[in-house]
Amino acid sequence: MNARPDSQGALLGAAARILRPLVRVLLRNGVACDAVTEVVRRTFVHVAHDEFGLDGKPPTQARVSVLTGLHRKEVSRLLRERGVTVPAPEERRNRAASVLGAWLRDPDFHAADGTPRPLPLSGERSFTELCKRHSGDMKPRSIAEELLAAGALEEVSGQLRMTARGYVPAKDPAEIIRILGTDTAELLESIDHNLQAAPGARRYQSKVKYDNVPAGCADDFLRYSAERTQALLEDLDRWLSERDRGKHPADEERRMSLGLGAFQIVGESPHDESRPGEPAVPGPVQN
Repeated sequence: MNARPDSQGALLGAAARILRPLVRVLLRNGVACDAVTEVVRRTFVHVAHDEFGLDGKPPTQARVSVLTGLHRKEVSRLLRERGVTVPAPEERRNRAASVLGAWLRDPDFHAADGTPRPLPLSGERSFTELCKRHSGDMKPRSIAEELLAAGALEEVSGQLRMTARGYVPAKDPAEIIRILGTDTAELLESIDHNLQAAPGARRYQSKVKYDNVPAGCADDFLRYSAERTQALLEDLDRWLSERDRGKHPADEERRMSLGLGAFQIVGESPHDESRPGEPAVPGPVQN
């Protein structure tokens, strides 16, 4: 179904807002416009070919050309080059986060007060045992190095101690860029679903934002929101881990990915005297 002209205008406006922070990251990392244009053209052709067939059949190159607005020769070239793709995100991020979450919830690796205790790399109730129990066949040393590099662990007197309750690879720019791709894509997938789904089948998508808050509140908000969100994510981690396929290896039911993402918002206020004013939209916003 074709979008109405006013919808197309709104979509292009939304695309411009999405592109602005992305272009900032691209320019900072030396990526020129031509390289991005090639990725956009390739993606248009591949999505049209993979998802916009008729009667269960892939579309012809002529149809892909009509859908994308690209010349048939360009469509043919881009389909021939299907092997040239952006690398998929590495699984190590998920494995490292899984181990950290398991350490938080598995009482076998807790101290008497219920907090994660320092672990030796090997031996009984060690980091190696934690990894084998909760991360499959990935090497424990590799996971430890990943978490040490991210600042989530520190090594003291031969033992690994948790220093952060969440995994963010802050010391690895390449990994952060991979997260830019996966996490942003997942948000857009949910928005795309909600645009097409019936009201009762939409996914939860909400945020809270106020545009006229004193700047001195920023640090308190960042700390408070991080604490509350971390508690929620740890609770959801426990819920999902109890239902993970590793708990029921013989279960033949169809598998799917489930999760919840969250991020903090900090920006300039439209009510700042040095900026043009605009109406505020305070409070929760649910789409």
